[in-house]
Amino acid sequence: MDNKHSQSIPQEVLDQIKTKVGEIIGLVKPYAVVMTDDERASVLKVGDRSFAFITKAFAYTQTNPEFIPSFLNVKDFEIDIKDADGHPELVTLINQLYNYFDDTKLAARSEAYLAGLYYYGSVQQAAAVNLPGAKAIYDDLKQYFTIKSSKSTDSKTK
Repeated sequence: MDNKHSQSIPQEVLDQIKTKVGEIIGLVKPYAVVMTDDERASVLKVGDRSFAFITKAFAYTQTNPEFIPSFLNVKDFEIDIKDADGHPELVTLINQLYNYFDDTKLAARSEAYLAGLYYYGSVQQAAAVNLPGAKAIYDDLKQYFTIKSSKSTDSKTK
């Protein structure tokens, strides 16, 4: 059995990560916007082409302010421009961190499931030859492999 995941992340490392991520969240939280699902669904969706338009329009507010409508707050526009790219260099690092944990979880679950299947197969064989204690374990574990039918258990419905 090829085992890629052969070392757990030590608890002290996980504790340090939790502390540092908490610190990062504390740094970002005062400036972050939190949206409900309805709010996310209702905002204008902006792709790369539209984002290029936005940056060009903002540049024109700087070079040609005479065309700025009186109701447009250019300072707010500038704040929006600063954060509108989503800070890709930070998002890339955060995604990398997420992928480390997600890939580790995927590998660990896969390997643990395979180990569990090996054990289950051994217990199944032991139960088949009536080794003491094997049947109780087999009966407990086999429930994870039964297919639940959506049909009624009453077969007399004709």
